[in-house]
Amino acid sequence: MGDESSTFFTAGGDAYENFMGRYSRPLAPLLADLAGVVPGLVALDVGCGTGVLTSELVRRLGAEHVAGTDPSPMLQTARSRLSAVDLRAGYAEALPFGDDSFDVTLAQLVLHFVDDPEQAVAEMRRVTLPGGRVATCVWDDGGGMSMISAFVDALEDMEVAFPDRLRRWPLGRAGEQSALLEEAGLTSVREEMLTVRTRYESLDELWDILLGGAGPVGAHVLTLSEEERQLVHDAYRRRLGSPTGTFPLEAVAHAAVGTVPS
Repeated sequence: MGDESSTFFTAGGDAYENFMGRYSRPLAPLLADLAGVVPGLVALDVGCGTGVLTSELVRRLGAEHVAGTDPSPMLQTARSRLSAVDLRAGYAEALPFGDDSFDVTLAQLVLHFVDDPEQAVAEMRRVTLPGGRVATCVWDDGGGMSMISAFVDALEDMEVAFPDRLRRWPLGRAGEQSALLEEAGLTSVREEMLTVRTRYESLDELWDILLGGAGPVGAHVLTLSEEERQLVHDAYRRRLGSPTGTFPLEAVAHAAVGTVPS
């Protein structure tokens, strides 16, 4: 994760949980299932953030069999919640663990933020035992993360400038993560689509979450003038179907898993 990406995660653990946790929490067991995380294994959560996936791994394996790493201040939130887990500061491209340390290594919603995803996957392979598995997932680049895609559409509707990173999800297209794992020498690679849903009490709740400044979207909202915010708010409401009360949103991720050769 580069310096620019790191700035997206300085709003605090609670703000990021409100923004993305309601999606990453139901996503975590789906990724763990794909990776074959079952009792008796030792697992690493790469880019653990506030510890959402880490918590799922602990539930399955026990804290003594789980480790995590993250370069952002959100690691402090994970440490406060999961004090018995070995949580270390570090980048995905230089994991602070020895060779062949884990049976399964996972990166949930991480690879699209790192500067060098090829190096990150090479590191995930390095720390994973022969015969072990490496698993990753990234939101679908074709509008699969509706909370964000509708926001970007609203910016375009109002002709409000935005950075390309809000529209493009690196490694968020079918086959991209599988190719990355295969290039790293992993075998038996397969890919699945993982779908999760959440519900908001109102558009005001969702908008307040964006104003919390978490993630690339929240960070961009805070750069808008008051006039731009109002224009985008109204366009966002229209893009979301003009909800008047509680409403659901869906998110779809591409996920891939491969095996380290024996």
